Amino acid sequence: MKKADRVTEEIRALAALGLAGLRDVWRRHGYGEPPKMRSKELLARLLAWKIQADAFGGLDAATIRLLTSDRLPRPRVLLAPGARLVRQWQGRRHEVDVLEGGFQHNGTTYGSLSEVARAITGTRWNGPRFFGLREAGGK
Repeated sequence: MKKADRVTEEIRALAALGLAGLRDVWRRHGYGEPPKMRSKELLARLLAWKIQADAFGGLDAATIRLLTSDRLPRPRVLLAPGARLVRQWQGRRHEVDVLEGGFQHNGTTYGSLSEVARAITGTRWNGPRFFGLREAGGK
């Protein structure tokens, strides 16, 4: 039997195990004490990854460096219609509702968050940054 087939069989067998059985497999593989999680599904996924990494290799050095660095891009926030943004500005609470084609603030509809931020502050702002959706410098 090929190594890939053995690993596949072992991982498929994890699905039939309960939490105690998964913890036993964890110990049997020499991974030490299993994590104290209560999710059978999560522990099975983690165990499956470790088994595959043992058999075929884990992450390469470049990927590990990237994951441990601060160079990963910050995920973009997607605003769905119906969401509400809230911002305190000069002692006043401002609420903005996300619409299908824009944003509503104080009964007025705007095409962008930057337009809303400009209406609130009287100066040009990056709207996503003003509402805390983006860091300074576009990160």
